[in-house]
Amino acid sequence: MKNKLKKSCFSIIIASVLLLFGCQENTAYKEKLKNPELFQSAMKKLSDVIVYDVFSPPIASRVYMYPSVASYAVMQKAYPDKCNTLEGQIKDLSAIPEPTNENIDFHLASFHAFTVVGKQLIFSEQKITDFQELTYQQLQDAGLPNKVLDASKEYGNLVAQHILKWSKGDLYDQTRTYSKYTILEEDKFWKPTPPDYMDGIEPHWDKIRTLVLKSSNQFPPIPPLEFDLTEGSEFQKQLMEVYEKGNGANADYREIASFWDCNPYVTHHRGHAMFATKKITPGGHWIGITAITTRKSNATFDETINAYTNVSIALFDAFISCWEEKWNSLLVRPETLINQYIDEEWVPLLQTPPFPEYTSGHSVISRAAAIVLTKLYGEDFSFNDTTEMEYGLPARDFKSFIHASEEAAISRLYGGIHYMMAIDEGVKQGEKVGEYIVDNLHTLKIK
Repeated sequence: MKNKLKKSCFSIIIASVLLLFGCQENTAYKEKLKNPELFQSAMKKLSDVIVYDVFSPPIASRVYMYPSVASYAVMQKAYPDKCNTLEGQIKDLSAIPEPTNENIDFHLASFHAFTVVGKQLIFSEQKITDFQELTYQQLQDAGLPNKVLDASKEYGNLVAQHILKWSKGDLYDQTRTYSKYTILEEDKFWKPTPPDYMDGIEPHWDKIRTLVLKSSNQFPPIPPLEFDLTEGSEFQKQLMEVYEKGNGANADYREIASFWDCNPYVTHHRGHAMFATKKITPGGHWIGITAITTRKSNATFDETINAYTNVSIALFDAFISCWEEKWNSLLVRPETLINQYIDEEWVPLLQTPPFPEYTSGHSVISRAAAIVLTKLYGEDFSFNDTTEMEYGLPARDFKSFIHASEEAAISRLYGGIHYMMAIDEGVKQGEKVGEYIVDNLHTLKIK
């Protein structure tokens, strides 16, 4: 009798334990949602698609910016005491819809808004869709309730549609129909360059709506040196500097030039065959640096989004500012003049990008991004830049963001594609853009 009673009690205990554990909610998803790697994975996926779809540097900056703004707009609703709204700080953005469902997880809604907007700005939409579905399935496997998933996606989509509607006012669609650049015969004007002699990229990018800058020409650089090929003239000296640096490039110069090449579509010709190498854009490199920075600083989910939003806005406005000058001055590339007047066989270390020379895009956008990151993380934030490792290049160490931007700028001389004046004045232009954005865009509330 006693044995039966013991067995009965033991069975009841086992059943109770099983029932207890069976009824316990799987809450592993909560930690996954708070982990900033959820957002980091979305940004990396977007970068991968930008590379795959081959977007030009200016367009890529737009593809990064709108999804970042959408994700920030969602997170601001979760942290209203910490984050300022973007309304009134960036042009034409009206009030973001308010959340009304108590089941919304703002981390997930922010992720969804980012991916929905990003998907509308690229070609390979299915890649983003597959990424979304995989992520949501993993979260559901970790216990994410359907009511939270549905509410978060609904609000994320609401904000995404608001941002997409706003994006339609930036004149991007209209500029797709504008005329191409007409080649001018005078030697001083830009002409398509070898090996493919491609049409000039985005000659009307100055018409795109800026976000924080008042206009595309708010910070014009000084005019380039007067075109003069007379031996000993200042212009001729700078042209010869490009030629001589290219001929005498040592291993260090070559490594620096390659590291900062960031040409999204480099063509290679072998006899009658042609193939291309795809890489990240210059802006994509600074998005990569932002990923490294936020991880090293152990940034929270909202802090990570804040960093990407500030950097992507700086990149976007910097490209508009730079492109306004490029297509205004229309300065010829060094390669064109060297081949015509000095050495017809000369080839720069890097492939010359298909747009005018002055100012250097790398110099402008790198300094603008560096100024913003310095404001967020300090002047002495050292980091190991591993951004280019997946493209076969070794990592490089930098003492600060400004240090990295200086190397990015001078790399264009080492690569044989910019005069020194375009680099020097580009840095100054980027400095002004970056400082203006830091002074006029306040995403975090001062305590």
